[in-house]
Amino acid sequence: MQAFTPDFYLPAYDLYIEITTLNQKLVTKKNRKARRLQERYPSTNIKVLYQRDYLHLLVKYGLEPPSQLGEEPLDATARLDLRPTAAGTDDEAAASA
Repeated sequence: MQAFTPDFYLPAYDLYIEITTLNQKLVTKKNRKARRLQERYPSTNIKVLYQRDYLHLLVKYGLEPPSQLGEEPLDATARLDLRPTAAGTDDEAAASA
């Protein structure tokens, strides 16, 4: 049995947020847990935010760009989509590509 506690809950959107910014090796594991949560509780909305999403938010709100930005500039007008994705779409899309 595995435990999974998302990082945030946004009651106004009825949305759970899981953030993966520090260790990108955990992305697959967190995607799997989020997908299993959605499979077990279909009415639960969850969104996994990745490091690039976090960096886009920093740029959008004018905070100091972190060193991870590297040479590639981020578009400050890029919109972060917080709509929950269908269960398993992230892993399935990556596997079929």
